[in-house]
Amino acid sequence: MARARFWERLALVRALARMPTWVRLVLSIGSIVLGAVIVIRPTTALDVLALLLGGGMVLTGVLSATGRVDEGEGRWRTALVVGWIVLGVFVLAWPGLTVRAVAIITGVLLLVNGAAGVGTALLKGRGWDDRIADAAFGATGLIFGVLALVWPDITLLVVAVVFGGSLIIRGIVDLWSTAVRRRQRLSEQRGEPEASVPKRRWGRAAMAIVSVTATVVFALVTAPLREGSTVVDEFYAAPRSIPHEPGRLIRAEPFTRDVPNNAVAWRILYTTTGVDGKVRTASGLVVVPEGGEPGQRWPVIDWNHSTTGYAEHCAPSLQARPFWAGGLYPIKKVLKEGWAIVATDYIGLGTPGPHPYLFGAPSAYASLDAVRAAREIDEAQLSSSTVIWGHSQGGAAALWSAALARSYAPEVWVRGVAAFAPASDSTALVDHVGDVQGGLIFASYAFAAYSEIYPDITYPRYIRPGMQPVLRAMSERCLTDPSMALSVLAVLGTSADPDLFSTNPAYGPLGTRLRENSSPTGLGPPLFLGQGGSDSIVPQTMQDGYVKRVCADGQRIEYHRYAGYEHAQVMETYSPMIADAIAWTHARFDGESANADCSITDTPR
Repeated sequence: MARARFWERLALVRALARMPTWVRLVLSIGSIVLGAVIVIRPTTALDVLALLLGGGMVLTGVLSATGRVDEGEGRWRTALVVGWIVLGVFVLAWPGLTVRAVAIITGVLLLVNGAAGVGTALLKGRGWDDRIADAAFGATGLIFGVLALVWPDITLLVVAVVFGGSLIIRGIVDLWSTAVRRRQRLSEQRGEPEASVPKRRWGRAAMAIVSVTATVVFALVTAPLREGSTVVDEFYAAPRSIPHEPGRLIRAEPFTRDVPNNAVAWRILYTTTGVDGKVRTASGLVVVPEGGEPGQRWPVIDWNHSTTGYAEHCAPSLQARPFWAGGLYPIKKVLKEGWAIVATDYIGLGTPGPHPYLFGAPSAYASLDAVRAAREIDEAQLSSSTVIWGHSQGGAAALWSAALARSYAPEVWVRGVAAFAPASDSTALVDHVGDVQGGLIFASYAFAAYSEIYPDITYPRYIRPGMQPVLRAMSERCLTDPSMALSVLAVLGTSADPDLFSTNPAYGPLGTRLRENSSPTGLGPPLFLGQGGSDSIVPQTMQDGYVKRVCADGQRIEYHRYAGYEHAQVMETYSPMIADAIAWTHARFDGESANADCSITDTPR
């Protein structure tokens, strides 16, 4: 009884507990509505979402004070009420609080609330209906709390759904409890027997069981989203001693995963030059047609893959479908032409990073050094004759490779370069990231790279506070990871609040570095550039501007535009660009002269 009196002694809690029934009903309905708003629109502007969560915490505390208090509940029930209200007011008073802090506060409160519910189920003198209901609701709170804390990558987005769901459940339960208590009072006033009351009270237990079941199902279904799709193995770990010069093979081993029939492949680890000018390691794949004539040398397609991610485990050579992951869909057609493929993973994918995503020179070095290292595999029988191919991120890498080949790797005979939808203008891409489909994901990779490599480029300096944890988390997911679904959710979530930058990325150190890494215009070798007319990632208008600068610089170029084709679609085997690129590459290997001018060809859908 002393503990129950403690509950009654607290003025705030006493006042809340004695509120009229109609007020409790209004608050319960408000909890359901607020929870539904948060669940349906978890992607509201992040600062507004924090305010909604703060209001939800206060409401939860108020509703917690209105329930029945049994013996043994007083102290912790009072603590929970005060905790919810105080922390809710704290979040409301400091809306600029970091989203991670709000996520932690919410998760901890849900855990404590859940533990208290489980504890209540163990108190003496309670009926089985109350025990089951309290245990189930407590388990629901514990699961919600764990989800809120183990999903730090999505922060408020996941916490909003979790907490919004708990508000809905809280409101429904309080509506039911209020209705049951009202019926009890009416039954007592009419002198009805007590036996009919427990039947109605079992409804709360049924709702609790439904809620915990739904929560468990949600946790199990979403569990795979937290798992990465690949793991870096020991092949990618460099030995203590590696060659001191770039372009040297460290190790090679046979590779069979997703390799086409009538082809032989190896994965390789080799040396290259990093952003800092020091010798680094990179990995890649080498694929050659099977059954060459003695002494035959395969012409080389130096393939530069499209974006796969920023994290170390995002290397194409680690993926279940390595060539598909990197955008080389027509690999069978390339091998059928009698050409070998040397495909770099770039630095930091497979090997220790950071990965210089959208960095020109180190990407080119990794590409050219892969060809040099692959030639040390005698069984591959590679020719010195090389045409560089690349798509998207790899398209920019291909352009840089062609521009630097003569000075960096003169032994690689570059006959031409084919760039497909290349990310040729880094500044324009980053500056218009909000207009690009999925641009936030690519921006997360780019900013992770630039901030890791350049100390004067920081998240606080350029990225809005609410977007910082979202962007950091995105950068750790590969495009092929199951958890990429969370990045897609975040992209959809921020569509109503698309501003990423707090400072214009075109200014300051970020703008300087982006301009430094935009693709060069004077390449030397002939250039084939293919661009989809409906590209929503690298817009045709941006590519047109780059081609205009290339032409003004006197570069030999064939610019092909394919109406109706999307960014990745131009690389599909049915795309007319593939046939055009193969024919153009044949002409380069055959020694035919390339057009000496700047030509533009439009291909209708």
